[in-house]
Amino acid sequence: MNNTSRITIAHGDGIGPEIMEAVLHILDKAGAELEYDTIQIGEKVYASGSKTGISDESWSIIQKNGIFLKSPITTPQGGGFKSMNVTIRKTLGLFANVRPVQSYTPFVRSNFSKMDMVIIRENEEDLYAGIEHRQTQEVVQVLKLISRPGCERIIRYAFEYARAFGRKKVTCMTKDNIMKQADGLFHKVFNEIALGYPEIKTDHLIIDIGSAIVANRPSTLDVVVTLNLYGDIISDIAAEVAGSVGLGGSSNVGKKVAMYEAIHGSAPDIAGKDMANPSGLLNAAVMMLGQMGKTETADKIKNAWLRALEDGIHTGDVFKIGQSAERVGTKEFANAIVSRLGQKPETLLAAQTDGNQNILIKETRVPKELKLLEGVDIFLDWDEDQRNPDVLGNKLLGLAGDRFKLQMISNRGQKVFPNGFEETYCTDHWRCRFLKTVESISATDLIELQKSLISAGLDSIKTENLYSFDGIRGYSLGQGE
Repeated sequence: MNNTSRITIAHGDGIGPEIMEAVLHILDKAGAELEYDTIQIGEKVYASGSKTGISDESWSIIQKNGIFLKSPITTPQGGGFKSMNVTIRKTLGLFANVRPVQSYTPFVRSNFSKMDMVIIRENEEDLYAGIEHRQTQEVVQVLKLISRPGCERIIRYAFEYARAFGRKKVTCMTKDNIMKQADGLFHKVFNEIALGYPEIKTDHLIIDIGSAIVANRPSTLDVVVTLNLYGDIISDIAAEVAGSVGLGGSSNVGKKVAMYEAIHGSAPDIAGKDMANPSGLLNAAVMMLGQMGKTETADKIKNAWLRALEDGIHTGDVFKIGQSAERVGTKEFANAIVSRLGQKPETLLAAQTDGNQNILIKETRVPKELKLLEGVDIFLDWDEDQRNPDVLGNKLLGLAGDRFKLQMISNRGQKVFPNGFEETYCTDHWRCRFLKTVESISATDLIELQKSLISAGLDSIKTENLYSFDGIRGYSLGQGE
């Protein structure tokens, strides 16, 4: 690695420019020897008419440099604007979000003095695909997409991270007791990959109890790997439990590009008031330096920051009367860190980064499975006959033809025909499951079935083909089916 390195920076929105200025000041005084290409993304770019919040030129600069340090940005509410953070992560293939969280007691208030965990979150899939449709007057759908390659990459990364940093345990968190196909795939791949790391302990937690443990017994966790939405939620819980979301930094890692950022938002309510804590972005920059091989500089900055915390020099979000020595603003806190460069903490564990932490992930291909078409779920917008499922079911029985049978009708996932309960509340959105009655069916058969429903005046709004893979059902049963 050259002594001088060029990176891309974005000052962001809200408090972003203030905390970026503070962090760059610390980096320069610490001798990081970085050169900066500054790009503009976020609020001002949206205001210029861009729906993406970033220009083509900015994309090129990020790709060229490969390292991107980004302050928080503001995504406009509503109006079809996509999250800039999600767009960057997915466009550049930043599949792994890494958020170390530890407590700094007794200098920053936390109930958990031994908390030291890392949350590794899948960064591209899940509900963050943002695929949503309003299908009826009453029902909106969002698609949760989970892929085997996506699971493999993030889970293998978690184990490689644990190995590189000397971590002892990796915990998988899912909701596969409910989402048996999607979250079930993540858990299954976790079990498969864990076999290749016998020296690392493993366990699995359902995400609800897992979140409770993050909030109440975080010292029992080491490395946590989980899906996108769950990881987003529990990493904020963990950061707040450790002392403040304002302390947390994260890396977003891909094959060719890595992005580093604070985990908090743009906080426009305190923008321009010299109140913001730059620690989250600074800790992200420390992670960045570690990956770039600038480990001595990374440790120098982290140790000066720890010493400032020990000396009670605190921004407002962590300041506590009787515990903190001095309440300072953004600039003064940055200067306090600079004045302590070369010092080490006296009580807290000093930082010591071991070498270049580039983690390489090998990709594997699973053998092709025999995929057979078993039937189809046809979704209807139906708001007639007081929404009596028996009326709809009896009508569909006569339309199934001789190649299909009507297996069931469900409403919001609950089976309501045959043998439903009158107490079950039904909306205008119905899933009608047809299974084959012959040895094999084709896409043409599905089209003919759908035509028969449309000819009968039924409003077909969506279909999902039902498949088996090597004889194993590839679709969920309805509740009560």
